[in-house]
Amino acid sequence: MGNCWGPPPHNPTPTTTGNLSSSTGTTGTSQAISSISYTTTTTTNSSGSGSSSINSKFSVSSGDQPYPNGQILPTSNLRIFTFAELKAATRNFKADTVLGEGGFGKVFKGWLEEKATSKGGSGTVIAVKKLNSESLQGLEEWQSEVNFLGRLSHTNLVKLLGYCLEESELLLVYEFMQKGSLENHLFGRGSAVQPLPWDIRLKIAIGAARGLAFLHTSEKVIYRDFKASNILLDGSYNAKISDFGLAKLGPSASQSHVTTRVMGTYGYAAPEYVATGHLYVKSDVYGFGVVLVEILTGQRALDTNRPSGLHSLTEWVKPYLHDRRKLKGIMDPRLEGKFPSKAAFRIAQLSLKCLASEPKQRPSMKEVLENLERIQAANEKPVEPKFRSTHAASRQGHQAVHHRSPRQDGSY
Repeated sequence: MGNCWGPPPHNPTPTTTGNLSSSTGTTGTSQAISSISYTTTTTTNSSGSGSSSINSKFSVSSGDQPYPNGQILPTSNLRIFTFAELKAATRNFKADTVLGEGGFGKVFKGWLEEKATSKGGSGTVIAVKKLNSESLQGLEEWQSEVNFLGRLSHTNLVKLLGYCLEESELLLVYEFMQKGSLENHLFGRGSAVQPLPWDIRLKIAIGAARGLAFLHTSEKVIYRDFKASNILLDGSYNAKISDFGLAKLGPSASQSHVTTRVMGTYGYAAPEYVATGHLYVKSDVYGFGVVLVEILTGQRALDTNRPSGLHSLTEWVKPYLHDRRKLKGIMDPRLEGKFPSKAAFRIAQLSLKCLASEPKQRPSMKEVLENLERIQAANEKPVEPKFRSTHAASRQGHQAVHHRSPRQDGSY
């Protein structure tokens, strides 16, 4: 999850960590819970114990139109888990069940036992995100996840199954995504990580675009932290957007933007947002353009291991995206040249439009999605390469852009 930007450490992997600035002066999770009570109501079950439910911030008019593959639920249908249930599901949050770790806390793989309908019973594999008790920023983001994913339902958004709020314990329960994150498949190394072929990369880009387009057209939600590590993949490589801790409702009809603290991830955040704190719906489109370039090149958005002047991917790669012959030189070598050059160039051109310096010059996510679907419909087959592509270097002399400390794969 994201956070308010401060002086970032030097590290090749961009991500987010940090703390929540507060004027209340209170410390600790138990005090901070009271600060979100305005959206939390407590009910008492038959045993007399309290359980929490979250009131949604969304308003849905009776005239809302249905959205392709998605909907805005009239009420949240999240399940309220007990801490004991999730402790049992993760074997007391055992170290070997950890999927990843971020600023919010650790994510654990769990097995949720269902009531036995037969001798064998049944169960569901889940992912459990557990708040670090010292993370005040995590409290705000935990609430944002519940408010957004509790009501927004789409095939390309990770499904939030429920949550737990017991004293100082805050947890979120998600569907388990078998293939992990796009980040791991693009940049991970080792025998366990298989390179993504061209058709799968295009499929992932289209799925992520559908999810982002739904957010923008349904309730004008600005996602604010679009990046490869927040795109998770199921067993069939269907892309689902995760981590709604930084999401915000977009501007009203009479406004062009909302003004907020600058939070997110270095390398993906739109320039106007970083410079002014003005957040536009099309600020997400910029982040999508960065991910498209990562998909093409297999290079991270920010990497201080690259030579000086090449740390920021979008800075040095733009001249190569304009020229089809130059583009071949920077395509991901793990594709082994097996990609349709025409389709790759069309995506490169689309990414340049997404990376326009002015928000008004960028396409909408609906337009981005339509472009990607047309490229896919052309059904171009990857050709056998005449030569192996290699990464090219630019002699751009830009100053290095700082970024955040690494977050392990598996974040939700």
